Amino acid sequence: MAPYPLLGDQQGPRLRPKRTAVVGLYTDPPPRSTVICGDELGPVIPRTFAPAPAWSPDGHRIKAPLEYARGSQKTWVYGGLRIRDGQEVTFCAPSRNTAGWLKLLQEIARANPRGQVYVVADNLSSHASGPVRRWLRKHPRVHQVFIPVGACWLNLAEGWWRIFRKTALAGQTFADPDEIDQATRLATAQLNARAKPWVWGRPPPPHRRLRRKFGYLL
Repeated sequence: MAPYPLLGDQQGPRLRPKRTAVVGLYTDPPPRSTVICGDELGPVIPRTFAPAPAWSPDGHRIKAPLEYARGSQKTWVYGGLRIRDGQEVTFCAPSRNTAGWLKLLQEIARANPRGQVYVVADNLSSHASGPVRRWLRKHPRVHQVFIPVGACWLNLAEGWWRIFRKTALAGQTFADPDEIDQATRLATAQLNARAKPWVWGRPPPPHRRLRRKFGYLL
């Protein structure tokens, strides 16, 4: 498969070719190549709760207020999912911009030092900015494949983010970005330890075998 153009028509006649190209990478990738699904999750915002209540003068417990304040420090989680074995590369950044996407491309290239690398991504402006274009020209073995607009379901990273949220973020309260970064690293290590290949398409229903077959005669 030829390298996919960095920019192109996001709608109209290019929608179907883009979908075909992405699905083709999932089902029949080029020989000796690696397919990565890249995406950003966020923002994840720290929350600061009111201090624990004390006791009233007459000896009754004061009810805790339900209000809380969101911190001003936002955190974005960058991730690249290798569908061949389900391994994920993640890191946290203070914003979603060109610098963060460039760092993700560098981490992906470092984790996959051999062969052609195809990075499936959405159509954010930071994914095709000038610095990203220049970096890709210096690293010709890394190619970006853009999904059509409004077709986030074509990016398998969305499914991995759902698992990540349950592992790292569900039911958690973070006081600062450092705690978010620690939870991200810990959840990524746990998920990579039991990772499995990601296969495009719905699996066939399991075949139900009857252990015994009874016949009723009238």
